[in-house]
Amino acid sequence: MHAATDRLLRLFLEGLEPVVPLVALWAHGSLAAGDYQPGRSDLDLIAVLDTPVSMDQWRRLKALHRSLDLPPADKLHCSYMARQELDDLSAEHVTWAHERIFRRPVTAVTRRELHQGALELYGPPPAGLLPPVSDAELADFIRADLRDFWLDRTRGRRRWLREIWVDLGMLTVARATVTLREGRLISKLEALDVLTELGAPEVVVADVRARRYGTPAPVLSRFRRGMLARTFIRSTIRKTLA
Repeated sequence: MHAATDRLLRLFLEGLEPVVPLVALWAHGSLAAGDYQPGRSDLDLIAVLDTPVSMDQWRRLKALHRSLDLPPADKLHCSYMARQELDDLSAEHVTWAHERIFRRPVTAVTRRELHQGALELYGPPPAGLLPPVSDAELADFIRADLRDFWLDRTRGRRRWLREIWVDLGMLTVARATVTLREGRLISKLEALDVLTELGAPEVVVADVRARRYGTPAPVLSRFRRGMLARTFIRSTIRKTLA
């Protein structure tokens, strides 16, 4: 693990234990999958608690996250799941992400990632606490996410001028396509190769790869990149859902 990331996680765990009744702390996403890129990848964490977050704990969690001052801290995201809510896919959990605190569900994709290969930072492994996600539940979530979120977001143009929408949208449709087709989860690195197989514009794939892995970046305007990405994502979602 990257030294600064390791220090941050140790500091976070030390600060977290006095704040909440911690049962387990797991990492998923790029860090657990071996595709972590320091300074570029998010640090996606799940904390399991013995009881739901109280208002006092909410304030203390917010203060803890804001107090972390190591360079990767702005990319540290953590959802706090009460033990008694682990089997409810629709439950919204206190979450710190993008430097703010709010509530959101822990998705079927995240739950499957945890079962397939979580990085265990504290406490028992996911298999001992978290109910498994069925293939049908996983597929239903992915289809709904593509239909209700991503396809809807392709109706407008302005957001596609931003790198984050291009990167996440392109990688999401590639990963979703493979999961629906083959029932397995793939990394973001694998998704870039899948994009090529799906006929994605090569210049956009190269652009996304450059931001994530530091490879040579193509000359591409924001407008053209956004137009190409939006058109491809919209078309691919429609084909995938057909």
